[in-house]
Amino acid sequence: MAKRGGFPGGMPGNMNNLMKQAQKMQKQMEENQKALEEKEFTASAGGGAVEVTISGKKEVTKVKLSEEVVDPDDIEMLEDLIVAATNEALRQVEEAAASAMSKLTGGLGGLGGFGF
Repeated sequence: MAKRGGFPGGMPGNMNNLMKQAQKMQKQMEENQKALEEKEFTASAGGGAVEVTISGKKEVTKVKLSEEVVDPDDIEMLEDLIVAATNEALRQVEEAAASAMSKLTGGLGGLGGFGF
């Protein structure tokens, strides 16, 4: 009668190796996340008239405006430039997180929703 459950052919030894690899990967992911959180990402819009800096934690840390972009008669343009620069900086954070994950997983992807 065939053995039910478990892993045929001595797989438990391989399972231990798999668990060690998973633990190592988890540690590397945590280290990568910490390193990412310590970085800053800066993007500009309007030819450099607006510059936004965001931390790896996705927090806006700095907004820099050139004097010529501050026009009380065209606040909407300034708002649009701030949004554009902020979105670009956030995209850079996401790209850096995806790149770090890709290096860690060897390009396998599909490991679930790691919210980096």
